[in-house]
Amino acid sequence: MTRLTQRAALALAAAGLAGCSGTEDSASTSARETSAATDTATSTATTPDYDTSLPHDPTAWDGYNPDWTAPATSPEGDYEVDVLVENLEIPWDISFAGNGETFLTERTGRVLRLQAGEVVDATEPRGAIDAGSVPPGSDERSWFVKGGEGGTLGVAVHPSYPEPPLVYVYYTVVVDGERRNRLAYFDASAADPGAATKTLLEMPASNIHNGGRITFGPANYLWVTTGDTGEKQLAADPGSLAGKVLRVTPEGEPAPDNPGFAAPEVYTMGHRNPQGIGWLPDATPVIDEHGPGPDEVNRLVAGGNYGWPAARKPAEYAETEYRRPAASSLIESTTWAPSGSVFYTGSVESLSGRLLVGCLASQRVKAFTLTPAGGDLPPLGETGSRHDADWLDDTYTVTSHDLLPDALGRVRHLEQGPDGALYAVTSNRDGRANGRFPLARDDVLVRIRPA
Repeated sequence: MTRLTQRAALALAAAGLAGCSGTEDSASTSARETSAATDTATSTATTPDYDTSLPHDPTAWDGYNPDWTAPATSPEGDYEVDVLVENLEIPWDISFAGNGETFLTERTGRVLRLQAGEVVDATEPRGAIDAGSVPPGSDERSWFVKGGEGGTLGVAVHPSYPEPPLVYVYYTVVVDGERRNRLAYFDASAADPGAATKTLLEMPASNIHNGGRITFGPANYLWVTTGDTGEKQLAADPGSLAGKVLRVTPEGEPAPDNPGFAAPEVYTMGHRNPQGIGWLPDATPVIDEHGPGPDEVNRLVAGGNYGWPAARKPAEYAETEYRRPAASSLIESTTWAPSGSVFYTGSVESLSGRLLVGCLASQRVKAFTLTPAGGDLPPLGETGSRHDADWLDDTYTVTSHDLLPDALGRVRHLEQGPDGALYAVTSNRDGRANGRFPLARDDVLVRIRPA
């Protein structure tokens, strides 16, 4: 049973993320049971008909600050987590709406909505695969649950939600026996949201490397990260949507000033499996992506080719025009397995002004401070590394620090709430967790705060 704890109901209400608080007994609910009342196989499919248009001026973005400076302090310190929702099944993404609703995906094929102190089903996208999960507290180490790395992945509410009441989802389907990743939006106000859906894009999918993060950026375009699906050559093909970062309008059309690849939705190419994206205050996009050794943080430049599969290590970039990473796990001689990320500007002062990345295999949060040339650098402290090798992108000097090692297990995504707090979800029930994970309460949605 998916449970909203008493502490969670109070915390969400205080944050403006729920309409009311409640006791643990009254607030706890089974999302599967709620689903049965709202989604039926006999519902007639319809296409939402709303005006989705938005202005596309990045300088009008609330977070826009072209004269920003990076923090020169260390993010190391003691942090605690408040468990808000427990017993989730491999949650993947979080999206906060301005009206107090919160949407959260589970790879097993559901989009949950948190509202008024309760967890309810928003929709089960039609055709979405059930990726499967291991039980809470399990010691099973399957590496792959039945859905591999696919399932219901990214979620993003329309920036003007609830007018229109549209929620965007990236999920895996099977079409004529072949897996595809689909970008669609659904009408959250419909009696059967799963039937009130419009498909915007379809792209290759596989058991591995599906990318999947979707987020509206500063100029109100929808950004989509896609993996190479294990077919390396697709990342190097400018006509394929795989192994790319896409930038599209709210209707899924190519952004009009995209750089002009053969696939016009593409903003950058040559990526292996990017799963996180955020924006610096001057609206510069930065992503993180999985190895194989090394993992990377990249500053995105329109039209850039980031080298996969030809370039990943220092000598492979020499005498090429491939864009170089801003930070690389090669500097640390370790593996991060980075996933969802956010450039955090919220109320936790020690973390504000940094790219925060959830890490899977290394089971921690990594804080990346991107310092422009001439800026003061944060101290390295106990866990810090300086990504300043001459083969890296020298636009910024990046300093990384490790936070919350093994406190949460596999951290899938981090998101800033409208209250300025920092939230995270775990992926401990996907068969890959190490040590004491998954716990009996896993998976969880948590709030991270200073101790």
